[in-house]
Amino acid sequence: MKDYLKSWDFSRILRLALGLFIIAQSIVTKEWVFMVLGVLFSLLPIFNIACCGATGCKPTVRNNSRDIEDINYEEVR
Repeated sequence: MKDYLKSWDFSRILRLALGLFIIAQSIVTKEWVFMVLGVLFSLLPIFNIACCGATGCKPTVRNNSRDIEDINYEEVR
């Protein structure tokens, strides 16, 4: 669970909080159409999908491998 939450940034937490706020407000005002929108907006950050599938909102994957090998090229004639 800790590894899953490490990839969460501020914008993802904010999107989840806004989705939960929409759900709470829809219950208070009894507007059930907004409940569907609140659930949708809450599921997007949980499953880490947003921005129409673009990778701009996804967390960056860090590659800590330092095993870089030199590549030797041969000239082909």
